Amino acid sequence: MLCIQHATLLTLGQRVDDSAVVVDGGQIVAVGRAHDNLCPPEAQPIDATGLTLVPGFIDLQLNGAFGFDFTANPATIWDVATRLPRFGVTSFLPTIITSPPETVSAARALLQKGPPPEFCGATPLGLHLEGPFLNPAKRGAHNPAHLRLPDVNAVADWSPSNGVRLVTLAPELPGALDVVRVLRERGVAVSAGHSMATYEEARAGLEAGITYSTHLFNAMPPLDHRAPGLAAALLADPRAVVGLIPDGIHLHPAIVKLIWQSKGVAGVNIVTDAMGALGMLPGKYKLGDFEVMVGENSARLSDGRLAGSILSLDQAVRNFIAFTGCSLNEALETVTATPAKVLGLTDRGQIAPGFVADMVLLTSDLRVVKTFVNGSRVTPTD
Repeated sequence: MLCIQHATLLTLGQRVDDSAVVVDGGQIVAVGRAHDNLCPPEAQPIDATGLTLVPGFIDLQLNGAFGFDFTANPATIWDVATRLPRFGVTSFLPTIITSPPETVSAARALLQKGPPPEFCGATPLGLHLEGPFLNPAKRGAHNPAHLRLPDVNAVADWSPSNGVRLVTLAPELPGALDVVRVLRERGVAVSAGHSMATYEEARAGLEAGITYSTHLFNAMPPLDHRAPGLAAALLADPRAVVGLIPDGIHLHPAIVKLIWQSKGVAGVNIVTDAMGALGMLPGKYKLGDFEVMVGENSARLSDGRLAGSILSLDQAVRNFIAFTGCSLNEALETVTATPAKVLGLTDRGQIAPGFVADMVLLTSDLRVVKTFVNGSRVTPTD
């Protein structure tokens, strides 16, 4: 049992000064002010004076980190998970890009088996399968040899209970709408991305059950005033949450601000789309089947195409505030309550009684001091 006291608590638009949060068995059991004497005598006190306590960050698109690529080797998911809390990440979707079915099966089996003994790190909530139902014209860093048309038989056993939480597909492809409906019936979130969809095709996808977009504006046609396309359909539909990568490379800061002004924080989800070079020095790294050249700020294929990012989620939050001028509380919602909503999770993304005790302590300049995953403390260097 833990009792975190005297921090400034920020969660879902609320602020509690000189707060007290009691954690027992990996769950938040009480939230209030320090002077309310909420902390039981048996609870271990943690003095967080001068710090800000926020919900743990959730990354819905992470390809790898620390030299590991999930598509090249799904077994590295646990290695990466142990080190993600340094960025404030307490849960995430390991992302498998377009690859042979055997790769997806191996990743699913790994998650279903569970973590290794004495594992302590961020929680994989299930897989984000980015492909193989993508438009070849917008394939980005996906191997065209493994792309295929959507097929309900190919997703016959895809469900949250079987390790699949989010699927990115191109809604204009033949058979895509049937796959969307089948996946939504099972509770899998479906995202539009790597697509050439027209506005009308995108609207059909949204009506079929698409609720999310994968890295808005990237790997899709640009916004046009006579042919608005997928981007406009997603921005105009209040049901859709848009994922974006605020690294200043995938999107110009002015576009990030326009997206925020259009959708509001409840309609925006910050992701990293980070690849294996996150947390590493510049050099050559893998993303699926491709070699990626990584510099100081970006990751690119040999032809210059972007291949994921090297952005950490805590830096993404800082960038989002700088690009948009939003408040910290608003920025936090994009990496906590909103991604939880996308996945239909009702026990993550907030600091409130009954929620999983995933929390982060931040300094005044928004640097991670300590991360709590399921109530266990993980230091930034772990």
